[in-house]
Amino acid sequence: MYDWLNRIFSSSKTTPLEMTAAPVTEVACAATAPGVASEQPVSEPQPTTPSATGKFSKTSWLQRSDLNAAFTDWLFARNVDSDIFTSQIEKDILAALDAIVNSSQSGANLVRRMPGVIPQLLQSLRSDDFSGAELARRISVDVVLVAAVIRIANSSVYNPGKPITSIEHAVLVLGQAGLRQLITSVAFRPIIDLQSGHFTKTIAPRLWEQSEKCAIANRLLATGTGADPFEAFLAGLLKDVGLIVSLRVIDQMSDGKQPIGSESFCNALINYGRILSCSIGREWHFPQAVTTAIEEQGEARNAAISAAGKILASGDYLSKMHFLNSQHRLPDHLAAYIDDLSDNERQCLHELNQAQESPA
Repeated sequence: MYDWLNRIFSSSKTTPLEMTAAPVTEVACAATAPGVASEQPVSEPQPTTPSATGKFSKTSWLQRSDLNAAFTDWLFARNVDSDIFTSQIEKDILAALDAIVNSSQSGANLVRRMPGVIPQLLQSLRSDDFSGAELARRISVDVVLVAAVIRIANSSVYNPGKPITSIEHAVLVLGQAGLRQLITSVAFRPIIDLQSGHFTKTIAPRLWEQSEKCAIANRLLATGTGADPFEAFLAGLLKDVGLIVSLRVIDQMSDGKQPIGSESFCNALINYGRILSCSIGREWHFPQAVTTAIEEQGEARNAAISAAGKILASGDYLSKMHFLNSQHRLPDHLAAYIDDLSDNERQCLHELNQAQESPA
């Protein structure tokens, strides 16, 4: 799959920064769960001029751990009374996941196949003189793409003034760069069936939206580091595909009525999800740098990770900070962590905040 995508994008003259202009989030978040959160959203960092040096902050392992815990608490609606140790149902789920990661399955068979219209659209976008009318016609056959294109064209980033209701107008507003990023994201989006089980229905959309934000952050952070911006973007999209697959396993073994989401369970679940993401990436023939970067996220205390691993760690951290803040779920003590970001990370967070879509 990677070779195919690389060929699609190889002739594009679009720069990495241009590719980040359009928000790609399509799935709406479910209602927020109860819990402790900041009453006031964290103040938006002011933009600064990026530089090749001082790219990443020296955010401590404890800070990253705190933010990850807050994000996981929100995903699983955990509160201060939640269990720390795994219950029997959680042990059974982890045993099932252990069997999958130690089998010949990669997990890729649990991810949907790319819809037929996606390759056609990406082929069309390979040319700089693409036909807007032809793209509109092809997009019109996929109701998910139609909704995404019109919604994003009406977002605050494009500020259309008047509501855009036609797919033809939306295609012109987004342009080649915006459409390419949107369609690439849709190509990788796993099936999130709103008629599926409780955990997939409530958690998967949130996970995927955060992954898309992470992909945007990665591409921004990769500029000036020598890392491949496209590979950094793909690492952000791929990082939690295995975790989304794991939610399907939970739904197969639970009716959603049992309390699931203890601290020990979530830590193990995230680890299995990371293993599955890497396995899926290898089956899709992604570059080693992409899967290595994902593997290295389990080595948070190791400062000697690859450049791609550092980009992914920072992009994941910033996108979670942005996402929790946008949902008014960022506790006060975590909001203060913004002061420890590097200038480049603050600029990246500013870009994510600017790209935040207006409410539908």
